[in-house]
Amino acid sequence: MTVELSAPPRLHSAGARAVLFDPSSTVFSTSIQQRLFALVDLLSRVDGVEQTVPGMNNLLVVFNPLEIRRERLSDWLVEHWNGDLPVSLQGREFEVPVVYGGDETDLSEISAQLSVAADEFVDRHANGTYSVACIGAMPGFPYLSGLDPMIAVPRRAVPRMRLERGAVIVGGAQAGIMPCAAPSGWHIIGHTDLELFDPKRSPAVLLCPGDIIRFKVLEVLR
Repeated sequence: MTVELSAPPRLHSAGARAVLFDPSSTVFSTSIQQRLFALVDLLSRVDGVEQTVPGMNNLLVVFNPLEIRRERLSDWLVEHWNGDLPVSLQGREFEVPVVYGGDETDLSEISAQLSVAADEFVDRHANGTYSVACIGAMPGFPYLSGLDPMIAVPRRAVPRMRLERGAVIVGGAQAGIMPCAAPSGWHIIGHTDLELFDPKRSPAVLLCPGDIIRFKVLEVLR
């Protein structure tokens, strides 16, 4: 699969043992993210590559400089990115049950801001198919692509100091789920009991990049 790029990918040093590969543009691209997943699969068979960490339309590659030179790795990344990548989506599928709305959420506020009825907001959110673009920010936190543009809303001007574990949230063009209690500027639209991070579980993180998420409406609180 070959895509037309608006500009050559950028490569940045990230310390002595890592390269940040950045083919992104100003707008998140699902096709770029899928190609990055394909690149991760190929890199797993490259001698000297120790770890790959997908981000939002970028990729951190950690390498052993005794086995592969930075210049050689950089050339390899550009060469394979500009060629045909075997894109094949094989992520697991998860259904996430959600109780939408309630006094502790922003559902009514952001629905009014967008001039969308709360029930329509819930329908649009729950009827979407989301892909885990990357895991980051906190242990197990999934950045989800696939949010309906009609319910995309800028993040809060003043972040909350604490969102509880299981908060189902939206921010900008992305959706997410809080794996633990932490500060956040994203908007709360509901809650789920699904545990995304459990240090006593193996693996501790439930979701992986490329997994597919579908939300299920359990109840809408008024």
